[in-house]
Amino acid sequence: MPLAVYILGLSVFALGTSEFMLSGLLPPIADDMNVSIPRAGLLISAFAIGMVIGAPLLAVATLRLPRRTTLIALISVFGLGQVAGALAPTYEVLFASRVVSAFACAGFWAVGAAVAIAMVPVNARARAMAVMIGGLSIANVLGVPLGAFLGENFGWRSAFWAVGAASAVALVGVTTLIPRIPLPEQKPRLKKEMSIYRDRQVWLSIVITALAAGGVFCAFSYLAPLLTDVAGLDSGWVPTVLALFGIGALVGTTIGGRVADAHLFGVLMSGIAASTVFLIALALFASNQVAAVGLSFLLGLSAFYTAPALNARMFNVAGAAPTLAGATTTAAFNLGNTGGPWLGGTVIDADFGFAATAWAGAAMTVLALVAVVCSLRLQGGGRSRRVTGSPAAVSSGASAKEGTPVRQKAAVEVCADTSPSAG
Repeated sequence: MPLAVYILGLSVFALGTSEFMLSGLLPPIADDMNVSIPRAGLLISAFAIGMVIGAPLLAVATLRLPRRTTLIALISVFGLGQVAGALAPTYEVLFASRVVSAFACAGFWAVGAAVAIAMVPVNARARAMAVMIGGLSIANVLGVPLGAFLGENFGWRSAFWAVGAASAVALVGVTTLIPRIPLPEQKPRLKKEMSIYRDRQVWLSIVITALAAGGVFCAFSYLAPLLTDVAGLDSGWVPTVLALFGIGALVGTTIGGRVADAHLFGVLMSGIAASTVFLIALALFASNQVAAVGLSFLLGLSAFYTAPALNARMFNVAGAAPTLAGATTTAAFNLGNTGGPWLGGTVIDADFGFAATAWAGAAMTVLALVAVVCSLRLQGGGRSRRVTGSPAAVSSGASAKEGTPVRQKAAVEVCADTSPSAG
């Protein structure tokens, strides 16, 4: 595995830390900026909105640009966004810095995945993508709790400075270690790829992903005030609990990734159902410190246990559009990361309390389960399905007869092998 792939993983660590660290920084940001915690929570939505728009937009806009130069530009903009956030004199400036950082983050994901795949042989592509995704998992285990620790002891701006420093290290690595990657000879046909959005299964996959992610993040975004104001924990415990959520996420990703190919709908149903149960339990027992801490770990596990199946499902139904499949998945996840915090903030503003965010999240995951059932019934029981294009078409980019039967596992393998945005 080239060292450059690990540099991309380090970059993703910085990206992921910035994306999720605000869940442990909302109270000090709200105090410093003289805004309510729900309004501070909109900063999480701001990043997610930037990812929703930036993922497909930059996936298309950078197709003809040199990969290495694009990565350098994107990580530079991202790092400057962290500096702008650390120096932000007002809430509005901080909000704008989050949107800009999110655009750069979305673009780096799309281009970085293509570069990682281009640097390794075909039989090492999955390992290369695992290194990049591993950066995100480690961000949840180490980066997010570290950000909360820095915010508790040195002020919330120190967390932004730390991510800016990590971005600078990543910039040096990208500049010195990423080789020049030649552009592909045959450019994707975007008009053909856009045709996937006429498929009801694609839209159902977007809905399932957005609701499943949004339900968990509806509560997770306000976990810090829930732990301190409802459970009565000292604020010094917040980094530890966030680390537990990250450990649960790492465990869940490992388990879900091993079984999703063979039991895709089973993972979707069981994972989303588990998240629903844990959210309801959190709403009922939020005042119990042991329960709040334990359920934080379990929510991380169930949410990320479901994530590999959510990704695989999108590649399965949108396999003929390798340029847009990964970008659509990223956008769908971040639709949930936008809607969840917004709904949680609305519930808090209505004086239902921080624990009520878990009830709202459970309502979203129940709707996600309904959408999974609809998708399964539309597919005809889930035993086999038709994708827009055969394996050969996905691999070569050539046209295929619409409706060529491909079983789920085969389709996932083909898309994972051929799509530069498979991560």
